[in-house]
Amino acid sequence: MQHIKAICKLNAINVQNICPLSGGDINDTYKIGSSKKDYVIKLNQANRFPKMFELEAKSLDILSKIKSFVIPEVVAYGDFKNYTYLILGYVESGQPQNASEIFAVGLAKLHQNKSEQFGLGFNNYIGRLTQTNKPQKDNALDFYIDLRLKPQFRLARQNGFEFKNLDNFFKNIETIIPKESASLIHGDLWAGNHLFTPTQACIFDPAIAYAPREMDLAMMKLFGGYNENIFKIYNELFPLEPDWTSRIPLWQLYYILVHLNLFGSSYYIQVKDILNQYQ
Repeated sequence: MQHIKAICKLNAINVQNICPLSGGDINDTYKIGSSKKDYVIKLNQANRFPKMFELEAKSLDILSKIKSFVIPEVVAYGDFKNYTYLILGYVESGQPQNASEIFAVGLAKLHQNKSEQFGLGFNNYIGRLTQTNKPQKDNALDFYIDLRLKPQFRLARQNGFEFKNLDNFFKNIETIIPKESASLIHGDLWAGNHLFTPTQACIFDPAIAYAPREMDLAMMKLFGGYNENIFKIYNELFPLEPDWTSRIPLWQLYYILVHLNLFGSSYYIQVKDILNQYQ
C-alpha cells in the first residue's frame, strides 16, 4: 500500500484509510478515505496498456460536459515508478424512487448529442482491448463493419477462431442497419458500469464513440441488470427506428466478439449463431 500512499501524497491527498474495491478484472481499484473527501484510485503496471487512464480521463471529461449522468470527477492521472494510475472522485450509491425514469432520461439526453461522422478523434479501450475509432466514417454501416467488427474478427483469427462467409454476412447487413446519424454513446454499458446515487444515475468505465445509439441498448440487454421500464421510457422520449429489437443480436455481435477475444472459446458458439442469422 506504500505506493498508493505515495501517489496520493503526490496529489495532495491526505490518506486516512485504503479499502480494495471489487468489480474489475483489469485494474486494481481502491477506495481512498481522506480528511476532506473520498476518492477511487485505479492502478496498473505502467507498460501494460499505453495511455489507458489518460484516454479514460479524456472520455469522462467529454461525458461530464453533457450533464446527462453523474460522471466521476477526474482528479488526476499519471505514472509513478512502475505504476500508472487514475484518481477519481468517489460517488456514493443510493436508490432513487424513480430510478428507471432517471436512467432513461439521462440516456436519451446523452444520445441526443450528435455528430456528422461515426467514430471519434482518438482510439480508446473496451476492456483491455484497443477500440478503433478512426478514421471516422460517414455512415453507420461502414463504421460498424470497418471500425467495430473487422478488428475483432482479425483478432479472433489470431486467437485461433475461424469464421466462414464474412463477406456474405457484411453484404447481408447493408439493408438492416438504420441510417440514423451518430450519437455519443457510453460504449460498454453493461450493468456493472452504472450505479444510482440517492437522486441520480451515474455511469463510468466508458468506451465512448459517436456510434449507432442502439449499440448501448443492445449491450444493456446482453447480460441483463436493467429494468425493462428503462427501454420503454427511453423509446417514448427518443423514439427508436422501427423493429429495433430485431437488430439487438446484430449489435451484440460486437460485444460478444470482444468477450471472445478477452475470455476465450465459451463465446465462440454465440458469435457463430448470430452470423448464421444473417447468412
